[in-house]
Amino acid sequence: MTLSSQVLPLLKEPERLETRLKEIPAEPGVYYMRDVSDRILYIGKSKKLRSRVRSYFRDLQSLSPRIALMVRQVAEIEFIVTDTEAEALALEANLIKQHQPHFNVLLKDDKKYPYLCITWSEDYPRIFITRKRRLGNERDRFYGPYVDTHLLRSTLHIVKRIFPLRQRPQPLFKDRPCLNFDIGRCPGVCQQMISGEDYRKIVQKVAMVFQGRTGELVDTLMVQMDQAAEALNFEQAARLRDQINGLKSLGAEQKVALPDDTISRDAIALAADEQHACIQLFQIRAGRLVGRLGFVADAQSGEPGAILERVLEEHYQTVDAVEIPAEILVQHELPESDMLAEFLSDRKGRKVTIVAPQRQTKAELVEMVERNAEYELARTQRFADRNAQAMLDLAEVLDLPDMPRRIEGYDISHIQGSDAVASQVVFVDGIPAKQHYRHYKIKNPTVTTGHSDDFASMAEVIRRRFRKYAADPQLPRVGNSDWPDLVMIDGGKGQLSAVVSVLRELNLLEELRVVSLAKKREEIFLPGESLPLTTEAEQPGVQLLRRLRDEAHRFAVSFHRQQRSDRMRRSCLEDIPGLGHHRQKELLAAFRSVDYIREATPEQLTNVSGIGPQIAQKIYDYFHPQP
Repeated sequence: MTLSSQVLPLLKEPERLETRLKEIPAEPGVYYMRDVSDRILYIGKSKKLRSRVRSYFRDLQSLSPRIALMVRQVAEIEFIVTDTEAEALALEANLIKQHQPHFNVLLKDDKKYPYLCITWSEDYPRIFITRKRRLGNERDRFYGPYVDTHLLRSTLHIVKRIFPLRQRPQPLFKDRPCLNFDIGRCPGVCQQMISGEDYRKIVQKVAMVFQGRTGELVDTLMVQMDQAAEALNFEQAARLRDQINGLKSLGAEQKVALPDDTISRDAIALAADEQHACIQLFQIRAGRLVGRLGFVADAQSGEPGAILERVLEEHYQTVDAVEIPAEILVQHELPESDMLAEFLSDRKGRKVTIVAPQRQTKAELVEMVERNAEYELARTQRFADRNAQAMLDLAEVLDLPDMPRRIEGYDISHIQGSDAVASQVVFVDGIPAKQHYRHYKIKNPTVTTGHSDDFASMAEVIRRRFRKYAADPQLPRVGNSDWPDLVMIDGGKGQLSAVVSVLRELNLLEELRVVSLAKKREEIFLPGESLPLTTEAEQPGVQLLRRLRDEAHRFAVSFHRQQRSDRMRRSCLEDIPGLGHHRQKELLAAFRSVDYIREATPEQLTNVSGIGPQIAQKIYDYFHPQP
C-alpha cells in the first residue's frame, strides 16, 4: 500500500489528526508512524496507546529535536492491540528488527566495543572476537559489547587453555591433527576426531563463562570430578580439577561488596553531553563483577530514563533467558519499568525487579557505574573533538561552506593490470563507517594483464557510483546520507582530471566537491588547478585525508589480493574438462587448497559433493599424467 501523493503530514491537517487520535484505543499495544511515502518512521509500544500517541502532538517544543523532526513527517498512524504490556514489548522488538525504522535507531554502530561470537549454527562452533554484530544465522550468539578489550582477549586466551577447543581457524595439515591435539589443547576438530555433539558440550561450558555463570559451571564440574574419582577415573578427575582451578582464577580480584551476594544483578548508568550518551552496564553474579558492557547512544533520542530503558530492552532481547538477572539497578527511573519487568519476568520464568536505589550500598554501586560512564564520555568527547577539529580545518583548507561530515575515498589496486579492483571507503564525522564500504571489479576491457590504466579505472568507478544521481536529478542531495560532502581520489592531477571529466559528463561537477591526494608529497589538488594547495603535512585536515587515503589503499589492496588468490587457486582446476565453477568451489571448500587436491586419491575425491567416479578419475589423471 502507498499513501496518496496528496496526503499531507497530520500536523498540517488538524481535523484528520484529531479524528485519527480518537480512533486509537486506550489499551496496550504497538503503534506505527508512517510518512507520506508510506515508509515506517517509528515503531513504539505503550500500555495505553491513545495517551502515548497523543503526547507526541501536544507540544513539539517539549520533544527532543530528533523526535520533533519525526513527528513533523507523520502522515498516518497505525496500531496493533495486544492482551498484555509484555506482549506489546515483545511485538515491538520483533517489528523493529523486521522493519528497522530510521527513528528507532538508538545505539550507534561505531565499532567502538567488541563482541564475542559463538557460531552455534555450525556443527563445530567457532569462538572469536568481532566488532561487527551481524547475524549471519539467527542461531549464532553474540556476547557483549565488552568495554575492556584486553580483559576480553585475556579471558578467551585462558578459556582456550582450560578447555580443549579448536585453536586454529584453518587446519594445518590435511590428513592429521597438529601439535595442539597431541598436547591436549584441541580435540582434533579438523579431522573430526570428536563428534559435533560432544564438541558442542565443551563450547556450552565456554558459553557459561561469558554468560556470567562461572560459579554455576564450577559447581557442575566439581560434581563431575567427584563422580570421576569415585569411578576411579583419576585422569578425568585431574582434568576437571585443573579446569575448576583455571575458572576460579578468572576475575579472582573482581569482588564487589554487596549485602546479598547470592542474587545476580545488573547495574546500569549513563553520562551524556549534548550529542553523546555513554552507557555502562555492570554484570554482577554472586557478588563478583563478571562483565562490563558499554553502549554509545544519541543523546538527543530521549530523556536519560528513556535511553536506559531502550538500552535494556535491546540488550535483554538478544541474550538467553538464563542471563537475565533477578535484579536490575538503574540510575534513573524508567518510563515503563513495570512493562519491562513483566516482559523480563516472563522470559526468565521468575520475578525480575527493576530498582532505582537512592541510598546505601546499591546506590553506591550505581554511582560507581556512573563514574565509569563519565570516563567513557570524556574519552568519546576527546575523540569527537579531534575529528571535529580535523573536519573544520579541512573545510577551511578547501573553502567548503560546511564541515564535510561524509567523506568518500577511492583507490585502484592491481599488478600490471591483472585483477584490477577499486575501493570506496567512507568516513562519517571523521570515523570509518565500514557498513558503507564498497568493492568494485574493474570491467573496462582495455584494462588487462600487462596493460593498466588507472585513469580509465577511476573514471569507471566514479561513473558507476554516481550514475543513479545523473539518471534521476530529483534524488535529494541535502540530508541524503548516501550523498558525500567530499570525494577524495588517491592520486595526482591525472586521476583527478579523469574523475572531473566523468562528473562533467554526468552534470554533477557543480554539485559534488572532489579533490585528490598525491602519495609522494601528500599534496592536495583541486579541479582546474595546476598547482597543489599550500598546506602543512601535519595539520589536522590533511591528516584526516591521509587516514582516509590509507584506509582506501588498505581496503583496495586486500580485495585485490583476495581476487588474485581466488584466480590462482582456480586456474589449474579450470583446465580440467567437466569441472565447472560449482564443482571447483566444492573441491576447494573440502580440501582448502589445490595442493591438497593434487595429493588426494580418486576415492577421497568422490567424497566431495557433486564429484562422481569419472570426474574424480579425470582430476586425478590431470595431476598425475602418465609418462
